[in-house]
Amino acid sequence: MIIDGRNAGAGEMASPGRRSGLVDRRSFLVGSAAGLGALGLGGCAATDGMSLAEAQQVYGPVPDKKFAIPAADVTKVDRKYWRRTVRYETKEEPGTIIVDPANYYVYRIEGDGNATRYGANVGRDGFRWNGDAYVGRKSEWATWTPPPEMIKRQPEAAKYARGMPGGLDNPLGARTLHLYQNGRYTLYTIYASSDEESIGSGITSGCVGLLSQDMIDLYDQTPVKTKVVVLPA
Repeated sequence: MIIDGRNAGAGEMASPGRRSGLVDRRSFLVGSAAGLGALGLGGCAATDGMSLAEAQQVYGPVPDKKFAIPAADVTKVDRKYWRRTVRYETKEEPGTIIVDPANYYVYRIEGDGNATRYGANVGRDGFRWNGDAYVGRKSEWATWTPPPEMIKRQPEAAKYARGMPGGLDNPLGARTLHLYQNGRYTLYTIYASSDEESIGSGITSGCVGLLSQDMIDLYDQTPVKTKVVVLPA
């Protein structure tokens, strides 16, 4: 696809079931990049999480400058996937993003053995990958363009062949981190999802989705060139 005037990959993610007449959000984020090689890091032990009332505040509406983001219905998300600070032992530097697709988590390393943990949706069987990458580009309310492979599978997506403008119905959502390796775009992203029921499932073609509120939190703390480690599933 094309994001902010540049070529980018697209793929498949979950449908929010809130809107009609738009491309199915389960048809998003096709990744055609090859796997990046396996590696492993230490695990984590969770601290106490938020109460429902706290979660409803954290995942409440966001008055974003372009489009107002509605509150997420956290009752549709297993509370183990709500944002929290956890113990996480790793040799990676603070700020590093670690994706754990086997457990549907994304971590931002904070240092001192701690990390912020977010629940995620990840690649489905046959579309998972692992290895090292980095944030090569960041986008707010990016344009989404389905790749030719997706249009062949789902002809209804052809109406967006020239790009779907950013907005609440756009599969890339409010924020996107574009993952690169060795100077080249991998076609994979970490993106904002408005589909609460997708969190904790493997439904994309290799990309990783966080609830919009979590993605904004991660995006705001993540500069370009940040290292991203994707663990084996």
